[in-house]
Amino acid sequence: MSDFLTMARTCYGEGRGESLDGKIAICWTIKNRAAKGGWWGNSIAEVCLKPKQFSCWDDHNRTSMLAATETTPAFLDCLYTAIAVIGGHIPDPTLGSCHYHTTKVNPPWSEGVTPTVQIGNHLFFNNIE
Repeated sequence: MSDFLTMARTCYGEGRGESLDGKIAICWTIKNRAAKGGWWGNSIAEVCLKPKQFSCWDDHNRTSMLAATETTPAFLDCLYTAIAVIGGHIPDPTLGSCHYHTTKVNPPWSEGVTPTVQIGNHLFFNNIE
């Protein structure tokens, strides 16, 4: 799967219920991880498909995410968003964040760390190493 399509599917799986701003932020987090490289991977596809990084690729979520097509409105939004973010046509609203989680959870890695920004139902962090 191409970087573009993998980012679009990840955006759909992670944020199909989010606003356009939320989808943009998810895509930028993916792009920021790929730019940093290292253990996350050195491409957008590697970053997205890395085990235990994006829950939408877990076995229990994967089937419904992969079933989305260009006729699925939220997936179409994610396709356009991925094109714009990969192409550098939209500025990074996450201020360089490589981590995020929904406001409904509190994972151990975020304890005691102030989020950089909240966009929709996600908290973004650019201050975690």
